[in-house]
Amino acid sequence: MGLLAIVLLAVSLAIDCFTVSVTSGIILQRVRWNIFLKMGFFFGLFQALMPFAGWLGASRFSYLIEDYDHWIAFILLSFLGVRMIREQFKKEEERSFNPARLKVILALAVATSIDALAVGISFAFTGYRTLRSLTVPLAAIGLASFILSVIGCLIGVYCGKRFHLRVEIFGGLVLIGIGTKILIEHLFLK
Repeated sequence: MGLLAIVLLAVSLAIDCFTVSVTSGIILQRVRWNIFLKMGFFFGLFQALMPFAGWLGASRFSYLIEDYDHWIAFILLSFLGVRMIREQFKKEEERSFNPARLKVILALAVATSIDALAVGISFAFTGYRTLRSLTVPLAAIGLASFILSVIGCLIGVYCGKRFHLRVEIFGGLVLIGIGTKILIEHLFLK
């Protein structure tokens, strides 16, 4: 795989992270570098770890998860999306969906990176035989996800302030939509 293909792959895997980060920035309503960097770090880490895990397990364990990995992503993202939508209807002091909380960041990181597992499985069948050969693709995937996540958070804050958006409903629908997209791709387009 050439460098251009690796960059395009990395950016395409990071799009879900970017979308979720924009929504998180809108919800947070102000620049919070520690949260944005933490979100970018975990999104990048999981986006890089999942292809590695897919590559590592491709020869031995891929058959165990490939039949339902799309269902796991769909359920996680839908659960988080429904929870986010429900939060919109609660009073401000009762809200618990908080993208600044570590457990929410981790859940979003896992949910948005499950499709990267399939990429790792494909690495095993497209000539990546050693961990060393995976260094550049995994680093590119992690870095792209980190950068686009931080940029997404900043765009979300800017849009939220400029347009006075409180978009938990929109954000929840985006998460459900991403999960549905993953499910449809795996069920009907494979």
